[in-house]
Amino acid sequence: MYKANNIKYVRLFHPDTTVLAALRGTGIGVVLGTLNEDLAQLASDESFAASWVASYVKPFAGSVTFRYITAGNEVVPGDLGVHVLPAIRNLEAAVRAVGVTGVPVTTAVATSVLGASYPPSQGAFSEASAPVMVPLVSYLLSKKAPLLVNVYPYFAYAAEPETVQLGYALLAGSSATSSSKVVSITDGGLVYTNMFDAIVDAAHAAVDKAGAQGLELVVSETGWPSGGGAMGATVENAAAYNNNVVQHVTSGAGTPRRPGKAVETYLFAMFNENQKPEGTEQHFGLFQPDMTAVYPIDFAGSY
Repeated sequence: MYKANNIKYVRLFHPDTTVLAALRGTGIGVVLGTLNEDLAQLASDESFAASWVASYVKPFAGSVTFRYITAGNEVVPGDLGVHVLPAIRNLEAAVRAVGVTGVPVTTAVATSVLGASYPPSQGAFSEASAPVMVPLVSYLLSKKAPLLVNVYPYFAYAAEPETVQLGYALLAGSSATSSSKVVSITDGGLVYTNMFDAIVDAAHAAVDKAGAQGLELVVSETGWPSGGGAMGATVENAAAYNNNVVQHVTSGAGTPRRPGKAVETYLFAMFNENQKPEGTEQHFGLFQPDMTAVYPIDFAGSY
């Protein structure tokens, strides 16, 4: 199904040997995550990190293309944040020990790590997240590993629909097929026509302020719900957002702060999830669990 839709990479939030086995020999790149509840032990126990790699990386390394390994998802700021960097170090050592090379180990953060994000040039890590994020981004830069960031214009729009223009959140101004007149925001000499770029560049500004200029950012989640009863959660908006994101990031235009630098981006999510709580969380999927499309999406230009 991934191949039929020209999807070249998949992100797994936790290790699943059945899924990994299915991905053998497909050439599909895999972002492999740890469970958040395993972070403390991965950080404190080298042998646990070694057994994790022995279970989920080593047996598949010859036939599965690992893109990144992520130590936790959205745990900064929070009690688990202190474990992220030690867990990354232990996982790196374990991966290296089994002879696997070229697979960066990192983490994925939400934009809640930012204390300021508007305008984008004012992006900075919050007081709560800085003690973890500043040494983390420095370390990732030294290892040439990217920081993964989850970017959701939807939640900004849903929280303040009276101040955030829908077209700006949907990237309508960045769509080649759109005739919409969309507000643009000028920040210094840079012009933003969509919130996706503004959020990514706010994260870039925070990283730069933390002294890690040049660190690559990967958008490890973005998406828009097609239902669930909340503001803006419609099939029409979800289709517009995800198709516009694919078109925008595959154009290679980059962001105003990083022009010409393509933004590696992962859409959340492949499937609607009926086992999540009622509401929008059940409706971020591009496909239903029976593999029928929720709405058409064109990955033809993706890579």
